[in-house]
Amino acid sequence: MGTWDVGPFDNDTAADWCGDLDEATPDQRTALIRGALSRIVEHGDDYLDSDVAVEAIAAAAIVASQLPDGPAISTPYAPDFLLEGGTVEVAPDIPAIAVRALDRIVGENSEWRELWEDAAESYPQALASVQTIRVVLERESNR
Repeated sequence: MGTWDVGPFDNDTAADWCGDLDEATPDQRTALIRGALSRIVEHGDDYLDSDVAVEAIAAAAIVASQLPDGPAISTPYAPDFLLEGGTVEVAPDIPAIAVRALDRIVGENSEWRELWEDAAESYPQALASVQTIRVVLERESNR
């Protein structure tokens, strides 16, 4: 995993996935985001690969950024269309799906979690980064 910081876009896989979003049409972007999140939720209890997890974390961060009081995205590794003021449509069910995906990623049997636990000094910051996104998503899913 080429990772340089704890943010949702601070790794090669998420940055590549964001490039795919940039190349997609608005409808395809919505489908890519839903797909990244649903893939985690539907994965079950089997071992969860880190690459799939970081795509879902990036997707969740994008969803959260589109919600009221959501964290702004300013990192150059995020999708260019968002940095240029673009938006993405968020279906009403997506925040709840994103919460479930994030819970699965930070839970048991997750390579993402194992890799960050191995980087003990950064693990609390990585969890905090995910939690910041999760709080916004959960607030929206409870409306």
